[in-house]
Amino acid sequence: MTYLRYVAVGDSFTEGVGDVDPTRPNGCRGWADRVAEVLATGSPEFGYANLAIRGRKLPAIIEEQVGPAIELGPDLVTIHGGGNDVLRPKVDLDGLAASYDEAVGRLAASGAHVVMFTIADPGLNPVIKMIRGRTAIFNEWVREIADKHGATVVDMWRMRGWKVAEVMDVDRLHLNPVGHQAVAIAVLDALGIEHDLEELAPAVVPELPRRAQRQADLEWARTHLAPWVARRITGRSSGDGVEPKRPGLSPIG
Repeated sequence: MTYLRYVAVGDSFTEGVGDVDPTRPNGCRGWADRVAEVLATGSPEFGYANLAIRGRKLPAIIEEQVGPAIELGPDLVTIHGGGNDVLRPKVDLDGLAASYDEAVGRLAASGAHVVMFTIADPGLNPVIKMIRGRTAIFNEWVREIADKHGATVVDMWRMRGWKVAEVMDVDRLHLNPVGHQAVAIAVLDALGIEHDLEELAPAVVPELPRRAQRQADLEWARTHLAPWVARRITGRSSGDGVEPKRPGLSPIG
């Protein structure tokens, strides 16, 4: 299958946060850009849009991005959401799934092929492993919705060969370039698209003594966790004031 009009929808995962590239819009590359680069090979008429904005919960993604995505007339849409929702202490998973179902149905009815994602198993990350149960329930909804609408699923829940320190940014919540490359490969493989992408070699992460690891955890909590909690308390988001990095279909180098 050849795709010529690709639109990416979602949150920081799809925007590319953690894969720093100052030369790109919003200062990041990410797996979606990497997928677009492969799809564009040999297709001068190929266009790519990325409407994702960091910090967005699934209802906001649906309200703000699905309609504009359909208006662009894509033949391929990737949509990821729910990660920022299951992190909250309270979430209506059934209500969330009903909204997701309706949104994916609209995307599929537009003629686009839809790619969905399960959320990676938080049991791999001791910082957020307490949300493992609700994540598993949400992921089962994703699989059911995908089956209903003929969508492709990239099942990150089952991608357990990773070590958090190797594929995650220093904030322990977003993928680094190694992780984004791995997701790009998984998307292309799921779509059956030939490519020459190879996994990136992860940085060597030394094993710290217990005291040093505790100090590193405290530093992480001060630098990354505390600001995240403060935003939740005050109703702010890391995406406040952030615009989509690629609001319209255009070539990608």
